[in-house]
Amino acid sequence: MSTAALTARPGVLVDRLVPRSTTLTDVALVVTGAAVVGALAQVTIPMWPVPITGQTLAVMLVGGALGMRRGAAAMTTYMVAGLAGVPWFAEGGGGPGMLLAPSFGYVVGFILAAAVAGWCAEHAWDRRPVLAMLGFCAATVMPFLLGVPYMATVLGLTDMATIAAYGVTPFVLPGLVKAALAAAAFPLAWRLIRAVDDRSVGGRD
Repeated sequence: MSTAALTARPGVLVDRLVPRSTTLTDVALVVTGAAVVGALAQVTIPMWPVPITGQTLAVMLVGGALGMRRGAAAMTTYMVAGLAGVPWFAEGGGGPGMLLAPSFGYVVGFILAAAVAGWCAEHAWDRRPVLAMLGFCAATVMPFLLGVPYMATVLGLTDMATIAAYGVTPFVLPGLVKAALAAAAFPLAWRLIRAVDDRSVGGRD
């Protein structure tokens, strides 16, 4: 991938923390983002057929911090590396056999979720708590769009009540909590950055 393809619009959080963007730094950020999701995927409340994990929170943080393109690239890296055998899916899962896991559709949906979170960040939604909450709630919905039908297909489910009980209902409250955490974290991070900038300007006066 070229630097132009990976670099988000100026203004996402990582562009303030790592101001010089090169192909090497972009690749490093993408791989780091994938690793963050892999680490939080191990924070798990076991459930069948889909566990509750820290993945969705990590996806929002990574997408919001990196921007749309790099966030989506990080989630694509996470998915592809996991299928190649890196054991960083939920509960240490990995390998091509994960394609048959009921939860794999949610992993594919993480790419959309990171892109949505990144788009919102590129448009400065992450700097205001209410807009940040709206954006991260929208990102939270994305994995369900692919994950729920994928789960239903793998398990052969057709009853909508059962599908909802397995793939939607248990995740609504945790999803809102994760969105709220992300929506609190980003405006706080931007306030800290502005405070540092103000001190730097004051120090030069």
